[in-house]
Amino acid sequence: MERTTCCVVGGGPAGMVLGLLLARAGVDVTVLEKHGDFLRDFRGDTVHPSTLALLDDLGLAERFARLPQRRVTTVQLPLGSDGSLVTVSDLSTLPGPYNYVAMVPQWDLLDLLADEARKEPSFSVRMSTEATSFLMERGRVTGVRYRTSDGRTGELRATLTVACDGRGSLARSRPELGLRRYSCPMDAWWFRLPRRDGDPHGLVGAAGDRLLTALIDRGQYWQCAGLIPKGTDAELRAAGLERFMADFSDAVPWLADRAHELRSWDEVKMLDVRLDRLRRWHRPGLLCIGDAAHAMSPVFGIGINLAVEDAVAAARHLVEPLRTGAVGLRDVRGIQRRRWPTTALTQALQRLAHARVIAPVLAGDPPFGNSRRAKRVSGLLTGSRWFKRVPAYFIGYGALRERPPAASLR
Repeated sequence: MERTTCCVVGGGPAGMVLGLLLARAGVDVTVLEKHGDFLRDFRGDTVHPSTLALLDDLGLAERFARLPQRRVTTVQLPLGSDGSLVTVSDLSTLPGPYNYVAMVPQWDLLDLLADEARKEPSFSVRMSTEATSFLMERGRVTGVRYRTSDGRTGELRATLTVACDGRGSLARSRPELGLRRYSCPMDAWWFRLPRRDGDPHGLVGAAGDRLLTALIDRGQYWQCAGLIPKGTDAELRAAGLERFMADFSDAVPWLADRAHELRSWDEVKMLDVRLDRLRRWHRPGLLCIGDAAHAMSPVFGIGINLAVEDAVAAARHLVEPLRTGAVGLRDVRGIQRRRWPTTALTQALQRLAHARVIAPVLAGDPPFGNSRRAKRVSGLLTGSRWFKRVPAYFIGYGALRERPPAASLR
């Protein structure tokens, strides 16, 4: 019989951060990751100031700084009277040293966390190992059944199982957790286009005819998102790539000269956008965090930030109960109580953006109703440094900062 103290299902940012923090505190932890590596494209590659500060606390800042990265400080939208870009958020106004978002391939971050965690004798990560069902005893989750990529099956028993396996989480099939879904007006197409000298910097948004775009400055290229009406992927692809790129070029005219470099629909990846959360993130022996507990919209780009903060809060609450082997319902319930307000507030703001900005644009209306309103918004944002700082802080740190357990720091 295989046994661990904490079984973490899923080796994404939340799972690896939680595994590292617990292992450093001396907790026996096993992470199960169904893929053979972390190399998956068009994942969230943003590392926010709160995560940068965490890496510094863990003594990993210098190693992280050596990773190839692009630092983004501004969010710009075409709110000028002539359609010019206006900076609506500026992270450089925040206190240093981490007053930027680092754009780093997620696999590099996960490799860094996994390499550091493997130094701990109480840590184990099993790649190509998928959790297939929960083990149950007298109404309590006592571990998981798993299957490896070569077909081997087994059981891993645990004092606590933490679901960090995203919005497709095994835990979400449990009706007692009560999944609540919110409508989303859009899906997202992701693709790349070359970046050239003279292009804007940072995160740039634009709106066209029934199309919204978000462009992330990755140095040598733009990571582009095209927001399309929900459920229209097949219909729009059937209309042809040239039609889409013509609409995209109308929305972002300064990129029109390289639109031809997107040659095939195979280069366009579709993200089924969801916004939901569990009513209960726990049951005896089980805790859900990150996207397993709350799938976020890409609006504001802070889903990874929230997941990492969930992991930090969970580690701080769980270190002592796991050390003693007595994790009660009160312990896991306390984590949801801590993280619920931040999650609910963020999702409420995302739903507001869906209703007031995204849905109208995708229906053919201007993004701010009329040019007079856009002019007022532009004047407000350009006239006050503080109005740029508030959204910057929210993007950088979220509504609530979490601190790692002292036992995990070196």
